[in-house]
Amino acid sequence: MSAEEGPRPPHPSLRSGRDPGRGRTIATVCLSGTLEDKIVAAAGAGFDGIEVFEPDLVASPWSPAELAARCADLGLSIDLYQPFRDLDSTDPARFARNLRRLERKFDVMAGLGVDTVLVCSSVADDAVDDPDLLAEQLAAAAARAGERGLRIAYEALAWGRHVSTWEGSWDAVRRAGSPALGLCLDSFHVLSRGGDPAGFAQVPADKLFFLQLADAPRLAMDVLQWSRHHRLFPGQGAFDLPGFLGHVRAAGYTGPLSLEVFNDVYRQADPARTAVDAMRSLQWLEEARAVGGQESGRSVPPPAPALSGYSFTELAVDGVSGPQVAGVLAALGFTHTGQHRSKPVQLWEQGSARVLLNASVVRPAAAGVASVAALGLESADPPRSARRAGAMSAPVLPRSRGAAEADLAAVAAPDGTQVFFTRTGPDGWPADFLPTGATAGPGSGLTGVDHVGLTQPFDAFDEAGLFYRAVLGLEPQEVTELAAPFGLVRTRAVTGPDRAVRLALSVAVLRRGGWAPAVPEPQYVAFATDDIVATARALRAAGAPLLGMPANYVDDLAARFDLPDDLLAAVREHGLMYEEDAHGGYLHLATEVLGDRVFFEVVQRIGGYDGYGSADAPVRMAAHRRRRQAARADAHAR
Repeated sequence: MSAEEGPRPPHPSLRSGRDPGRGRTIATVCLSGTLEDKIVAAAGAGFDGIEVFEPDLVASPWSPAELAARCADLGLSIDLYQPFRDLDSTDPARFARNLRRLERKFDVMAGLGVDTVLVCSSVADDAVDDPDLLAEQLAAAAARAGERGLRIAYEALAWGRHVSTWEGSWDAVRRAGSPALGLCLDSFHVLSRGGDPAGFAQVPADKLFFLQLADAPRLAMDVLQWSRHHRLFPGQGAFDLPGFLGHVRAAGYTGPLSLEVFNDVYRQADPARTAVDAMRSLQWLEEARAVGGQESGRSVPPPAPALSGYSFTELAVDGVSGPQVAGVLAALGFTHTGQHRSKPVQLWEQGSARVLLNASVVRPAAAGVASVAALGLESADPPRSARRAGAMSAPVLPRSRGAAEADLAAVAAPDGTQVFFTRTGPDGWPADFLPTGATAGPGSGLTGVDHVGLTQPFDAFDEAGLFYRAVLGLEPQEVTELAAPFGLVRTRAVTGPDRAVRLALSVAVLRRGGWAPAVPEPQYVAFATDDIVATARALRAAGAPLLGMPANYVDDLAARFDLPDDLLAAVREHGLMYEEDAHGGYLHLATEVLGDRVFFEVVQRIGGYDGYGSADAPVRMAAHRRRRQAARADAHAR
């Protein structure tokens, strides 16, 4: 038996007592903070192991052996040491130095107790172009690894000088023919170059040493910059990760599913929160790949029950904003029909739309603020919705309730909004409200909630898309950007298959400095109507504070669309906005901002229009700012 075929120490995942095929691993490069912060976050989110990113170890005061001990205490295996760069060289002296450098890394690996090192294809000027020489040099490195019971996982960087595809890396590994040399397949490097993962079937299973997973948006840019700054966790981007994983599994890979995501937001966000987001992405991916109820030996969460609409939207108000919002709801045609048995919460109704005003929130430093605090979603099976949420790393929130009050389960969305799983009926949550004696009438023609718009924290936009996808079963739509008066705004809707639940998520693309728009982080509830012109007339008559549109906007509509004269007159009179696409049209109006950040919309969908009027958003934002400035000037004048 040759030295490189000698016995190897057991894989660290086996030493920790777990099946590597069931492992969920995260590279430390995915998380912010020090190495100490990263491993605590990974363990707290439930990961089985980590990849040690070499710069993290270099910056740590821990020795490799101490890091291994700390990981063991947290129940984490160390599954990969990475990266080793620019191994091959056309300069024999430089290659010899690279081999000595590799030996020193083997010493580090011995301290870590890890048996696999990631070697990237070279990007150096002296990288080897000759396939036979490259194979010879990789075989020489693998021989040294084998002598020490270690393995080399060779990965093709998408921007490698001569090896930039997985097929190129497999050709080199195949030519080298060393038992200690195999492949690392990275979904970003394969899919960013349009690679076909179906070809993995040609690789023997024992040559698939490691798997790294990352999603990404579709971007037309240099692949290196795309990789270093814009990778995402599975389910957050445009890549077909379930299909990719299916091909890897079919080829016989049984090792851990490991995340390696370079992202500027993740590298500055709370590592504990990012780790939970990462774990949820693997839970979603495993479910998407489930066959016969299992993927990688894990039980699949209960499927997301169907959501049939909004049972309520809840606004947090205070002594200043509460009366203001209540007055506007009345002008919109809502009726105050109920008062909560034990909490300062009002129930307002019109059609199937229900709005709760919750005055129990205390904001001593922010009097006069209103915000969307909670969404009640009609679930076909609320207990199952709650169980699924827990299985997708979104545990049910603790909640106090009276003895005779409904037992409602709620989870926290990434922006802090509480999502309740409800079933509306005589014995459901409405029974918590004592009748006021007022009966909801036809109001102004509002029939229900069309959608809710929520501005996301800068760090939570991609996390939110995955949250609603994995926890609630909503599907993210295409990400778009619009040029707003205060910079670029990125938007993405998440919707149910029948559009009974729609959420419009948005975020400012860049963090803002001290100067900010007059409406920071706006939120809105959009109510549906079948006749927006009649509704607008009723709202005007009731004194609702509708937002006006500039004459230039109406003139532009007249130039772009063949709208009837009476509709254009109504647009001009009531501040309506209009947008259309190949499938239909969209009429909508907005109120002024209430309580610093909340406003209401009324919308009418025509035909098969499925959007949210985003082309009109810059005009609406500018109108909101002008109105806010005018209101402040009036207040100062008084």
